[in-house]
Amino acid sequence: MKKLVVYLMAMPDTPKLVQAAVDAGADIVELGFPFSDPLADGPVIRRAGERALAAGMRTKRCLEVLAETRARVSVPLIVMTYSSIFDAYGWERLETDARSAGATSFIVVDLPADVRPELRRVQLVAPTSTDARLKLAAGSTDGWLYLVTVTGTTGARTELAPTLAPLAERTRAVTDVPLYAGFGISTPEHARAAAELVDGIAVGSRAVEAAEDGPAELARFVGSLRSALDAVAVA
Repeated sequence: MKKLVVYLMAMPDTPKLVQAAVDAGADIVELGFPFSDPLADGPVIRRAGERALAAGMRTKRCLEVLAETRARVSVPLIVMTYSSIFDAYGWERLETDARSAGATSFIVVDLPADVRPELRRVQLVAPTSTDARLKLAAGSTDGWLYLVTVTGTTGARTELAPTLAPLAERTRAVTDVPLYAGFGISTPEHARAAAELVDGIAVGSRAVEAAEDGPAELARFVGSLRSALDAVAVA
């Protein structure tokens, strides 16, 4: 079965949103801890981060939301943030506190694979990654490898990036870990096309937009992605 990863920003109402997403078919949830200078994020997630910070979502409160979310769901929960958040809170302390609150793993968007290797995390690779970097990231990743489909920021796009197919092919040549693709995947059609190439997909910006309209709309959107992925798995 193709895996579906959904990203949501940590907010007071996130636990019930995550539960709606999981009930609709999400296999893994990335929980964003907001950062004031999110270099990898497009406008939708940047605005979500700004709203979270304005609502008082600092690291300790995000950890509380993580724990509240873990109480509702059993799927993997991955904290997704930036290295500055770890610097400010303390690397070992944040890892310990996050795992105690229910985190399964981490994604640190701006942290190269060979920096802080003691932090077990999901590694990211991009179309610009060399074969050597692909192998390095695959060798240290936690469970699966995140293929960034574009050389740019997150955000919905009209078409699936043509760079995904060659990136997936190059990565398959150096590792047998599961490959999940993200950045720019925002429709069931994108999901279906990407799932022909990789083992799963991650959807962020469009999920955040759907979540703004409440759990029911998020569930509807996640369900449409689940159906698209299941159609590929059966084919």
